[in-house]
Amino acid sequence: MVCLQIFSAANLSSSSLRSTVNAAIHIPKLPRVFSIPQLPKTKPLLEDFINVSRHRINTDQLEKNSVVLTTQSHDRNKNDIIIIKLYAVLEAVSDRVEMHHNIAQQRNNWNTLLLNSINMITLTATTLAGVASAAATTCSDSSLLALKLSSALLFSAATGLLLIINKINPSQLTEEQRNATRLFKQLQRQIRTTIAIGNPSEEDVKDAMDKVLALDKAYPLPLLGAMLEKYPAKFEPAVWWPSNKGKPQRKKMGKMNNGWSEELEMEMREVVEVIKRKDTEDYNRLGNLALKINKSLAIAGPLLTGIAAVGSTFIGNNGSSLAAFVPLMAGSLAAAINSFEHAGQVGMVFEMYRGSAGFFNFLETSIESTLSVKDLAKRENGELFEMKMALKLGRSISNLRELASKSASYRMEGVGDMGEFASKLF
Repeated sequence: MVCLQIFSAANLSSSSLRSTVNAAIHIPKLPRVFSIPQLPKTKPLLEDFINVSRHRINTDQLEKNSVVLTTQSHDRNKNDIIIIKLYAVLEAVSDRVEMHHNIAQQRNNWNTLLLNSINMITLTATTLAGVASAAATTCSDSSLLALKLSSALLFSAATGLLLIINKINPSQLTEEQRNATRLFKQLQRQIRTTIAIGNPSEEDVKDAMDKVLALDKAYPLPLLGAMLEKYPAKFEPAVWWPSNKGKPQRKKMGKMNNGWSEELEMEMREVVEVIKRKDTEDYNRLGNLALKINKSLAIAGPLLTGIAAVGSTFIGNNGSSLAAFVPLMAGSLAAAINSFEHAGQVGMVFEMYRGSAGFFNFLETSIESTLSVKDLAKRENGELFEMKMALKLGRSISNLRELASKSASYRMEGVGDMGEFASKLF
């Protein structure tokens, strides 16, 4: 029977090749005694490992980026705070510039108004004294007494006003405020330059605040309590910069950098010596002379008006011509001295010499404090510093170097008069 089924299957037509052939013998399925374990799928495991690695790399990179961004944000916030502080100092400086400018105009008006008022009072009192002396023999006693009292009262008023104006010296006050305005404007430009250059530090803020406080102390606004002494016992240059509390450090000469060299350091030291020998001595001498003249005039004016006030009360007594001569001469001299002192602004001249001597003292201090810094990298660039010194002294860089070389050769030779040589250099 098996053979018949095989034969019949061989005779199938070609059209039925695609049909399925079913076997005649059906073998029953054997039971599973054991199962072959399936191998683990490696591809998903690799994918999981790659994904975990990528996640870790991304996480580490994000952490690093977040640290960098946090640091940059912290630095940026700190820099912004410093700039805000500098702008706050700049605002205070701008306000001081306006205040000193306005007060300078006000005190200049004081000088003009008080000068004109005192001169008019003095000349009026002198005229009344002359009229009283001329009418001593013709006028009645009551008329003569009125003239004498009027003259004496006017001379007394002039004496009191002269004591006040000589005490405050408005022309000198005006010059103080002019100098303060100029120096505050200079500080204002320095702060703006620091902000424009960028990357300021806390040291810049502290330095700006110290300069503001030093200027406030050098040029005070109030008249009572904080006003500068107008007639000091000794001439002293003005000081408007913060004091250098650090002790100068001596440094060993090594490899130069930051624009500095041994020749440049020697040049700056010689410039300091020339300033001390020439400019500082000259302005100290002129300042002491202006101080003496100012003191003499401040004493002479009220003294003469006081003498005139006393002398005017003796006009017409016993027909003495000397009694009429004294108030006339004293009043005329007082008006002339008062005009020379305040119209000539002797106090302003004294303050100008004081400020000029302070300027050269400031140059000396700047050079010495710069040279005392041991670390050359912390100094201002040497070429820039040399250019600034040359401009402040009104010279070119070549002229400044020539001045220093001549001064050095002069000191090496030890030739006679140092002051005479310094005058030739300048």
